[in-house]
Amino acid sequence: MPSKVVLVTGVGGELGGRLLARLGTDIELDRVIGVDTTAPRKVARKLGNAEFVRADIRNPLIAKVIADAKVDTVVHCSTTCHPAGPARRMAIKEVNVIGTMRLLAACQRSPWMRKLVVKSTAAVYGAGPASPAVFTEDSELIPTSSSGYAKDAVEMEEYVRRFSRRRPDITVTTARFTNVIGPDVDTVLARYFALPVVPTVLGFDARLQLLHSSDALSVLELATLEDKPGVFNVGADGVLTLSQAIRRAGRVELPVPRSVVPSVARFLRGARVVDFSEDQVRLLNFGRVVDTTRLKEEFGYRPQWTTEAAFDDYVHGRGLRPVLDGEQVAGLAGKVLSATGQVPR
Repeated sequence: MPSKVVLVTGVGGELGGRLLARLGTDIELDRVIGVDTTAPRKVARKLGNAEFVRADIRNPLIAKVIADAKVDTVVHCSTTCHPAGPARRMAIKEVNVIGTMRLLAACQRSPWMRKLVVKSTAAVYGAGPASPAVFTEDSELIPTSSSGYAKDAVEMEEYVRRFSRRRPDITVTTARFTNVIGPDVDTVLARYFALPVVPTVLGFDARLQLLHSSDALSVLELATLEDKPGVFNVGADGVLTLSQAIRRAGRVELPVPRSVVPSVARFLRGARVVDFSEDQVRLLNFGRVVDTTRLKEEFGYRPQWTTEAAFDDYVHGRGLRPVLDGEQVAGLAGKVLSATGQVPR
């Protein structure tokens, strides 16, 4: 049976808000409901037939919203892997873990539920010197740290698997996105590559696989409108090394010893520029690439943007231009080095 009443969580975010607006124009859907603690931002006036309900998925009342509307499809977009800027860790963990538990409990009790779509992350595979060159959906889930955002995603996926066993009648789709980038999204990497001077780890040049925000949106929409059961890696074709990406963005690379990387991360976080978790730092050390064969052959979607094209669209859309101001570059480099106890040369 096709979806008729869809509920989308996390519509206060860029991706969830755009999905809500797109589904709101689909005449085959009877009702589209977006829930979050904050209203959709840029797309607030373009929701079509969709509606917004201010609700917190951590609150058991989310069950009443699902039951009263007789929701048959839930798209869970409120999970956060890497907040772009400094954020309260416990608040995000509550949404990622407690919020998911409350939402799944509500879905399990609903007799009208027939489909669940979950936005997850490829960060569940971790990143390290012993990692495989390419991760498949069957690779072991090993978050980098025992308390980071990637660990939240691993826990969330375990809850989803248990839910699927309890309600085998419900179609469950889990999409593990690589790092999403584009001209209209605010992410860790979007802020990182916009820095005039980009700190990197001396001796490392990680491989990065990205995903254009429009492809991420298309995958979620397709999973909502059609039955696509299973777990799928979602990433663009091709990779960029970290050094290549920095050059394409016209930034200046600042290699620093690995031992001072945590200090650099704290400096950038303290300056409220970008928030680097341990998971993200290790990604920039070792990189991560996923296999997308299942996405193309079983799910039936081939990303329209390659990693290189997605990154270039981000650069052009953000209006990034080569850094030419030598004094500005030297000044920022000096601040970074001073904050880490290094002596600028």
